[in-house]
Amino acid sequence: MRDLKRKDKLVEAAGDTYGKTLTLQTLDVCSDESVKQCINSIKDRHVDVLINNAGIGLVGPVESISMDEMKKVFETNFFGVVRMIKEVMPDMKKRRGGHILIVSSVMGLQGVVFNDVYAASKFAMEGFCESLAVQLLKFNVTALLQNVYLPSSVDIFEALGQTPDDIARCTKKVIESSRPRFRNMTNPLYTPIVAMKYADETGGLSVHAFYNLLFNFGPLMHVTMNMIKCFTCGCLRSRTISPN
Repeated sequence: MRDLKRKDKLVEAAGDTYGKTLTLQTLDVCSDESVKQCINSIKDRHVDVLINNAGIGLVGPVESISMDEMKKVFETNFFGVVRMIKEVMPDMKKRRGGHILIVSSVMGLQGVVFNDVYAASKFAMEGFCESLAVQLLKFNVTALLQNVYLPSSVDIFEALGQTPDDIARCTKKVIESSRPRFRNMTNPLYTPIVAMKYADETGGLSVHAFYNLLFNFGPLMHVTMNMIKCFTCGCLRSRTISPN
């Protein structure tokens, strides 16, 4: 983590594992030197599983966001992932084994209004990982994407959002899978969003669907999201698609 002074809650949650099977190191994915120092602190620089989970959001109209703010998002969400992979990949290739998990977002597959820059950073990550996964297969190294839903709408977030525990359970399944999928959806409730994107090669279907939901059918969307919350009671939100 970037600041070990904020470790108290994590140490408390770790319980007896802290200092035995769990250690904490300082790491800033936006710094080449920090990434190198962190990996160097690991015995023999041996990393079996790398989970890229660092990320920041940015919501608002593009004209109200400075270029520096946009660059900050890409520095963390995209280049942070690249730095970590570059540092561990050579050793994984030599050993011909390893897992690289990247926590992405459904916004890496479908853009969402007022999340333009965040979505762009996730689209970049998706393209990078798709290209990388092909060459890594030659070395028996798996690069895997997990698409987590980070919506901007409060209604959608409350209905479809997931807890850290939900994501952790899915991540554990992916790591332990004998034949993990390249892309792992953590929430089946947003599968229709992805299906819409690929059902229409022109891209118009998903764009107009989102437009109508947000600007023409706002009250209906609010009611629908509340109904989903009542009907699912968390059951579907916590259900993940098996990586097998």
